[in-house]
Amino acid sequence: MSSYKELEVWKKSRLIVLEIYSLSAGFPQSELYGITNQLRRASVSIPSNIAEGHGRNYSKETIQFLHVSRGSLFEVDTLLGLAIDIGYVTEKETLNLNQHILECIKMINGLIKYFETKK
Repeated sequence: MSSYKELEVWKKSRLIVLEIYSLSAGFPQSELYGITNQLRRASVSIPSNIAEGHGRNYSKETIQFLHVSRGSLFEVDTLLGLAIDIGYVTEKETLNLNQHILECIKMINGLIKYFETKK
């Protein structure tokens, strides 16, 4: 693969970022430097680390960045759960987003396995 931009997981993770920004725009202004900021930063970390990992020359480094990206997916999932608990969003509002998160986790797991066998 010549470019990370061809990876389906990178494309889907960018959609997660857009959805997070849209969803968190409705959070209270008092949360701008709290859960809103943390959620946005974690979501941006997902495609960013996929891209950075792809730019590395060694499988071991690529795997490391994929692990960071996967960790950010779990962080986003946790923060969305907290946003539901607090009452900023409903479960219904996050259904599509949660599906994208699960799909990305599976795709990243597949990439990690691929690079582990390539070493």
